Amino acid sequence: MLEMFQEELEVYENNAELLKVLAHPVRLCIVKGLIERGPSNVSTMYTCLNMPQSTISQHLAKLKSAKIVTSERKGLEIYYDVQNEKVLQLIQVMFH
Repeated sequence: MLEMFQEELEVYENNAELLKVLAHPVRLCIVKGLIERGPSNVSTMYTCLNMPQSTISQHLAKLKSAKIVTSERKGLEIYYDVQNEKVLQLIQVMFH
């Protein structure tokens, strides 16, 4: 019984952490943009968000560490994408 409670608590903690990372307006905007436009690099996001590339990169690092976005290197550029099914569903509910 205690083991089941601990597993359930871990699910709550993981979901809460996911929501905390998404709670920042810039990160939410990045994720929504990636879902709508598909894989993008920082230069593309910089043009859309009109903020320093370093700021976008910092937010992407947090999204990546939370496994919200994935990255793939293509030549000299890194393209970011949202593959997390839970996040895809959450964004769809929030914005549609």
